[in-house]
Amino acid sequence: MSSVYSFIKSLGDTLAAAILLVLLSWLFLLVGLLYLLTGERSLFFRQERLGKNERAFVLYKFRTLKQDEQLPLDKRKFVLGSMLRFLSLDELPQLWNVLKGEMSLVGPRPLPVAYQPLFSAEQRKRFAVRPGITGWAQVNGRHGIPWTKKFELDNWYVDHQSFWVDLKIIFKTFQLLLSFRKDTSLEELPFTGSN
Repeated sequence: MSSVYSFIKSLGDTLAAAILLVLLSWLFLLVGLLYLLTGERSLFFRQERLGKNERAFVLYKFRTLKQDEQLPLDKRKFVLGSMLRFLSLDELPQLWNVLKGEMSLVGPRPLPVAYQPLFSAEQRKRFAVRPGITGWAQVNGRHGIPWTKKFELDNWYVDHQSFWVDLKIIFKTFQLLLSFRKDTSLEELPFTGSN
């Protein structure tokens, strides 16, 4: 990865995140109001994820499940959360992570800290770059492909990243969002080191 590409991408991420946070501030307020009206509390979901060089950071999302983890998954769902997940609007707070320099708009998705001991040396290549809100694996199968394939796609991005590839991923991301495909993220099996 060239230093020019790295610098311009980092600057572009910061500017884009700042602009989008301002332009979408009304949407954040609307979502917050809807949470109040539905009686759900705790607007944000926070979780430690692995960033560049496997450095941990706190990722932010709009919460889409009830907080009581003792309940079965189908009992934890609520209408607003399901709608946000279907439209991928639950990812919007990650713009704050981008603004802070912990994430990029494009890159491998940040994975939970609990997965850290499970990665092979080859799979750890994905941590050479900042994680992204969207990425090559997300536009080429997302939750519908096995973990081993996701890591292959993540490593492909690390080896081939460029302005053109980033623009292609962003374009394909918008295509997928506008296709309104069924959300299957809750059906994804956790990574166990072998899948």
